[in-house]
Amino acid sequence: MKPYKRIVILTGAGLSAESGLHTFRDKDGIWSKYDYRDVATPKGYWRNPALVLNFYNERRRQNADVKPNAAHAALARLEAEYRGHVLIVTQNIDPLHEMAGSKNLIHMHGEIAKALCTACGGRHAIGHEDLTLSSVCPACAMPGTLRPDVVWFGEMPYRMEEIYHALRACDHFISIGTSGTVYPAASFVLEAGQAGARTVELNLEPSEGIGGFHEAIHGRATEIVPPYVEKLLKAARG
Repeated sequence: MKPYKRIVILTGAGLSAESGLHTFRDKDGIWSKYDYRDVATPKGYWRNPALVLNFYNERRRQNADVKPNAAHAALARLEAEYRGHVLIVTQNIDPLHEMAGSKNLIHMHGEIAKALCTACGGRHAIGHEDLTLSSVCPACAMPGTLRPDVVWFGEMPYRMEEIYHALRACDHFISIGTSGTVYPAASFVLEAGQAGARTVELNLEPSEGIGGFHEAIHGRATEIVPPYVEKLLKAARG
């Protein structure tokens, strides 16, 4: 393995699954129990905001007890010790990357521990608190305007211009724990590959986008991510 100057890492639900968080698209995942149109779309929110708020309150309570796993820790170590530039772009809305120590991080689908005001556009940290129909925005003092700061189906993911710029500038792209079915993230491997980057998939099983990768390593994230990070660090040391 050669040393790289700029690494972009995309992470998905498979990375956090080993910390005890449910994935969305697996056979027993969250979407097997809920209709996403009811709880993860703007229309669903305006139709029944209480249902949506309670759905995310439950997800937030689940997050209260989870801890980063060895894969999160390895990625934080890579960022801290690598001599090149490392950016993590995550589809996950949980705080496990931050808890592990990652700092150069983009939550493209938002963060479950934050609220977004539909009146003033303000974003506010709420931690593990519940949101209700009477919750008041700290910025504009309007009641009943706070929703989860999470990107729903039909909404544009955050910081896309910044992400695409990073993909076009990187020389190594790694996709970890993602199904390769959700766009625009599913197109990142092609974007990076067309820019000349070496592309690698680290996943439990082959994703739908497996054909776009130069290399694929399959297995549990906690078992395959740490040794891969070790190889990157060794190559960077020369």
